[in-house]
Amino acid sequence: MAVFIAVYIGMATGGIPRLKVDRAWIAVAGATLLILIGALSVETAAPLVEIDAIVLLLGLMILSAQFDLAGFYGRCAEFVVRTGDKPARLLAYIVALGGFLSAILVNDIVVFALTPVLCAGVRAKGLDPRPFLLALAGAANAGSAATLIGNPQNILIGQAGSLDFFRFILVCGPPAIMACGVVWLVIWAMWRKRWVLAGGSGGALPPVAFDRGAMTKALVATAALLILFATPIPREAAALTIAVALMVSRRFASRDLVARVDWNLLLLFAGLFVVTGAFSEAGWSTSTGAWMQSLGFAPDRAMPLAVASLVGSNLIGNVPFVVVLLQVAPNMSADTLHALALLSTLAGNLLIVGSVVNLIVAESARQQGVRLGFMDFARVGIPVALISMTLATAWLVAGGWLVW
Repeated sequence: MAVFIAVYIGMATGGIPRLKVDRAWIAVAGATLLILIGALSVETAAPLVEIDAIVLLLGLMILSAQFDLAGFYGRCAEFVVRTGDKPARLLAYIVALGGFLSAILVNDIVVFALTPVLCAGVRAKGLDPRPFLLALAGAANAGSAATLIGNPQNILIGQAGSLDFFRFILVCGPPAIMACGVVWLVIWAMWRKRWVLAGGSGGALPPVAFDRGAMTKALVATAALLILFATPIPREAAALTIAVALMVSRRFASRDLVARVDWNLLLLFAGLFVVTGAFSEAGWSTSTGAWMQSLGFAPDRAMPLAVASLVGSNLIGNVPFVVVLLQVAPNMSADTLHALALLSTLAGNLLIVGSVVNLIVAESARQQGVRLGFMDFARVGIPVALISMTLATAWLVAGGWLVW
């Protein structure tokens, strides 16, 4: 229990003060400590790692990396910047682009690839990059809520509940689209008189390399994956098959694709699986679930689940929150799992710490000389998260998937 608490304090703080360690290292260190103190053995720890979820995420990251190497993300960002002749229209294009790509590809890699190009392109138009980068982060979170493959927590929830890929879109797609609209509206209202960058234009838009053959291969692979998702073949096997096929290339070395995989996120998953699995094996998840029920928490009720998602996702991050809730309440219905995926994802827009996407955009922007701090995210994220979660909760109740 002490190790579990220490790990989740690390999830909340994002690291250890004065040390350059992150959440993934903390999760792996916690799992290692459990083995060292004898709470687990290597043999008992290994089955706790849900390898199917990790394999599915790995395969999707390699597919997304193929798009990146083909120059697709850069070309999309370039097109959006060149055709967005007015700031409000450019903002709408960025929201649409970030939301759509994050629904069909893993959102972490989408924002990692788009942020530098958007920074340069928006500056070249003499505009402040900050509202547009906040729009990218908000739309990436909101859009990724629409599908089972949009973000890591949805992948985990889909695997845990064996959810149907296309039914998930029917339930979560409409509120995800509404949330993208909320992102545009809030940022437009807050920044509509402050678009222009002090000092004028920041230079020319950098050229973007584009490989048509690699792009064709990426599109064919995506179409094949969606077809496989409609068959009885396990999703992780389908994704891994596509990933292996993408490795066979005369244009790119396999190491180029592998280098774009977010191994840190996969380590975070593995470590959290072991720590929360040990927590459950020791009986703590059952007692914690009973305690939460005594406080009135019921995951099949809309308001308690929305509040828990909002608090948990911004206290320890939406991925760790989902991992621990699946242990505490392991028998959630498919409707409740749909709601958990949707609400925990939208909650990630509240604060910079709520989602890995926010941290990636902030760090990538910093490398481009653009500072996005805690308050920049909070001013936009708080109204975005509260409004979009209210709309999503109302949708879930109106559709009969949850009760108030």
